[in-house]
Amino acid sequence: MFNAYLTATKYTLLEQARNRLAIGLLLIFTPLWDFLFNQLVPGTPVAFKLMGTGAFLQVNGQYLTTLTAGFNALTLIIGFTLFNATLKGARFDHRLTLSGYRQLTLMLAKVTALVVVAIVISLYSSLVLLAFWRPTVFALVWLGYFCSALTYGALGLLLGTLINSELAGFFIIIMVSLIDTTLQAPVENPVANKSWLAAFPTYGPMQVAVSGGFTQTVAWSSVGVSLLWFIGFILLGLLVFWRRTRAWNAHGRVAGQAHPQLRAA
Repeated sequence: MFNAYLTATKYTLLEQARNRLAIGLLLIFTPLWDFLFNQLVPGTPVAFKLMGTGAFLQVNGQYLTTLTAGFNALTLIIGFTLFNATLKGARFDHRLTLSGYRQLTLMLAKVTALVVVAIVISLYSSLVLLAFWRPTVFALVWLGYFCSALTYGALGLLLGTLINSELAGFFIIIMVSLIDTTLQAPVENPVANKSWLAAFPTYGPMQVAVSGGFTQTVAWSSVGVSLLWFIGFILLGLLVFWRRTRAWNAHGRVAGQAHPQLRAA
């Protein structure tokens, strides 16, 4: 099973690496997006509420907006990447289970690939920030981006198992990302410090990133909230994946259970 898991993970990552559009967006769109927002917004102080402590920080509005722009680009790219890969690989995954590949192996491979992609995209997005701003604790800014990447990667995987239309999937990811990230930024949204914003996926990652960007505080409770979003989306996505790849073959066996000759081989 372990060798099958490694093989499935390898090919899942290779499929991600073939997505030239996503790679181009990551390399070009992310720094361009950060640059534009960095130039548009002045560096006047803006109040940002740390929900964990209830304290208000007076932060540089230009830096905060650049940080938010990074979230916007990051969530769009990883959501699109995982959605596209899941949608296009659906039929192949189904054939693999009919051929004897365990569903659990394929699901573990998808989660592993998601985590690897999230690490790469969040690290690159964090490094791009250094061209415009030096956060207080870089590692915490990366952690905020990583939590957001996990969440939107899991959302992309979920949508890839639910929706058969590329256009519909992309539209949902774009709209959810734009609304979610914009609401968290006080510069664009005058009610960004309201407690009800905790109901949105980027709330936790934003709290973590701002804490690390302007203080040395670690917002562990916000990390926990972020992971709950990730776990919720990924479990739903894997459940739908399991349901869609579980099918009866012509001999009455359940997909995922290999034919005796295959097991003997």
